[in-house]
Amino acid sequence: MTTNTISEYDMIIVGAGVVGSAAAKAFGEDGRRVLLLERDLSEPDRIVGELMQPGGVQALRKLGMEGCVENIDGINCYGYSVYRNGEIVELPYSKDPTTGKQARGVAFHHGRFIQNLRKSATSTKNVTVKEMTVSRLLTEDVEDKVIGVVASVKDGPEEKIYAPLTLVADGIFSKFRREFTDRQTNVMSHFVGFLIHDFQLPFSQKGFVAIAKPSPVLMYQIAPHDTRVLVDVPGELPKISTGELKKYMQNVVCPQLPCNMRKKFMQALETERLRPMPSGFLPPAINQRNGSILLGDALNVRSPLTGGGMTVALEDVLTCRELLSKENIATFTDSDLVIQAMDAFHWKRKAHSAVINVLAMSLYSVFAAHTADMLIIQEGCFEYFKLGGDCVTGPIDLLAGMNHSLFSLIYHFFRVAMYAIFIMIKNGGVLGLPENIFKAFTVFFTACVTILPFLWGELKG
Repeated sequence: MTTNTISEYDMIIVGAGVVGSAAAKAFGEDGRRVLLLERDLSEPDRIVGELMQPGGVQALRKLGMEGCVENIDGINCYGYSVYRNGEIVELPYSKDPTTGKQARGVAFHHGRFIQNLRKSATSTKNVTVKEMTVSRLLTEDVEDKVIGVVASVKDGPEEKIYAPLTLVADGIFSKFRREFTDRQTNVMSHFVGFLIHDFQLPFSQKGFVAIAKPSPVLMYQIAPHDTRVLVDVPGELPKISTGELKKYMQNVVCPQLPCNMRKKFMQALETERLRPMPSGFLPPAINQRNGSILLGDALNVRSPLTGGGMTVALEDVLTCRELLSKENIATFTDSDLVIQAMDAFHWKRKAHSAVINVLAMSLYSVFAAHTADMLIIQEGCFEYFKLGGDCVTGPIDLLAGMNHSLFSLIYHFFRVAMYAIFIMIKNGGVLGLPENIFKAFTVFFTACVTILPFLWGELKG
């Protein structure tokens, strides 16, 4: 196949999703010549990336892209409700300190949001957007330094496109991740998504989580007539083609939902396509490859249960913009400075990513409890929310991406564990005291082995 050589840019971005589009605007506004490449610029159709927490909305505002969540029939989100064993508790967002009003998240059809992001990037000075498929990264023979990409339009010849810095943001199924790290996503379950139309959630403009067995169900309204349902299915996914997955939804999941939801849920199973998406954890690796950086879900993945992925991604773009600004690095040809900046990025990003990542994975472990000790912690967590006050505002601020304090996360997580132990001992009475005192140690140990490995994975690098 013929390969043509075309002009240089300061930066090539692979993937025009949330990260790629936001980064293109950020660096274009900083005076960099940016080429944003996407294999398909038509509106994407995905079942995740549809709920942006208040922390993500704040990051969009800092990027000058808050308007991208407008005019897409999105629904403002002001918190959650959590349902367990016939009881429900409301968890509203607290005030946004930057506006003085109740914090606002937004839920939307993912594709409509992406198209607005792409329009924003396209209209930015210095940014060129092209529909091209990147087949490989261009490298120098010496030190394997990335110097650009090889890409092609549909049915066209391959072209070599050069830039001193290539930003890879090609998503959770990244085909270039293996060139940066040996780490693989640890897939623990699948979220199966479908839509219910004209469906009333328990609290208007609030997400809904049902703590079911064996794992949670998440719902949120993404348009005036559309509510997204995400059912977590742990282990091996039942087959869709044979109807096993549909039967699982009907026989296992539906009976655990509130009674007034079941009819609509069952109707949707008959009319809507069930679409699975892997859910797991991929800890970030240091960006050490000369001439390129990795961002977004290609770099770091966590459970979608808490909806924190886009918040982390946009905060990463803000951090990159700061460290790689023209004020700090006049030209990206100064690869030593770029590598130093990306080393700093790996550690600096933990200020916003660590809490969201650890919370997502530890909360998923609690909500998908499968051992007796973990079920005790699960009950303690739900009862903790029912206490109200700081027992709601503390955890919800962490989930919303408005509090990045690891101390606060650890504090509330272990308060939940201790409250769970208190409830267990109280319910066991005097006769159960000897056994429950021993069991208190196993419950506390379970709490430790739930959160500490994720903490260690984040902090050790």
